[in-house]
Amino acid sequence: MKRRNLLRYTAIATASTATLAACNPSTPPTTQSSVINLSQPLIRWRMATGWNKSLNVVFGAIDRFCQRVSQATNGRFSITPYEAGDLASALEVMDVVSDATVECGYTAGYHYIKKHPAFGFSTSMPFGLNSQQHNAWLYSGGGLEALQKIYSDYGILFFPGGNTGAQMGGWFTREINSAADLKGLKMRIPGLGGEVLKRLGVEIFLHQGKDIFKALESGEIQGAEWVGPYEDEKLGLDRVAPYYYYPGWWEPSTMYEIQVNQAAWNQLPKEYQSIFQSAAVEANLTMQSQYDAVNGEALERLTLKGVQLLSYSPEILQAAQKEAFALYEDTASQNAGFKVVYEQWKAFRTQAYRWNRINDLDFASFAFSQEM
Repeated sequence: MKRRNLLRYTAIATASTATLAACNPSTPPTTQSSVINLSQPLIRWRMATGWNKSLNVVFGAIDRFCQRVSQATNGRFSITPYEAGDLASALEVMDVVSDATVECGYTAGYHYIKKHPAFGFSTSMPFGLNSQQHNAWLYSGGGLEALQKIYSDYGILFFPGGNTGAQMGGWFTREINSAADLKGLKMRIPGLGGEVLKRLGVEIFLHQGKDIFKALESGEIQGAEWVGPYEDEKLGLDRVAPYYYYPGWWEPSTMYEIQVNQAAWNQLPKEYQSIFQSAAVEANLTMQSQYDAVNGEALERLTLKGVQLLSYSPEILQAAQKEAFALYEDTASQNAGFKVVYEQWKAFRTQAYRWNRINDLDFASFAFSQEM
């Protein structure tokens, strides 16, 4: 697929009933379905995912994506999503897509930064872009083009497929008041956020979601980040770690992605490719609306149960930001692919921050502080 086609997602989605139907997820698209007839091939794909159905917002988004594709093709192109562990472990999704064990997968790019550090840009970068800025960079700021050059080396196309919005700053069994309190701390945290904390003296663990509660309860770790109030409450993390911190500076935006084996993609009819792209846009843009609707209520429940909501000190935030950009500069000096994406991302970040600081921040600082 030509690189410029990656930037056609938004235009495709605007014209597609599949994406317009995001207002009512139960409504099947009809416009694109009319162009799919019985002359089109029957195609059955399997999708490995990094999550279980217990994460109903995340797994629900990809399940709805698969339904969209099937509906829009009159059932002639179907994709079946499997829970983590069925086709691959949560941290092996990219591997089975790359080697064509499955045709596609649903995962988070930052799980694979050991393969290539630039994969962190697809999911989230510490002190990086918020979800609005992230979408702007990917769809309209050259982000998709820059990252696709990296993914192509692994025989993969990637598509934004959902965003949680800004995540919380983790659960802890003791208070974290200063940078000194981080030294020797054992914490579950993936991605580049973990690499930054490692530079601040934290020992990093990569437990899967289902194992976090037990690890905190047993004392194996003293801190863990997961997603946000809604998902964290379902894991019961408030029962084993009473201190809940914000902001989640390591994930100001968390974008999950649909990965497709390049050879499998090339075999799809172009109509199927367009439908796939449209459904991916819908998944990406609707997941955060669901999280924004449920996180506030979940946070209220948690605080009523006695959770202590605490903010990171300016000292910790400043130390973490300094180490984050030192890490980026070090990595850019050692990895040419990372350097290309980083420089493009950094320039976009500077411009986006300047604009949002002038308009959005002033409004938020006033409006969000008002009690009505």
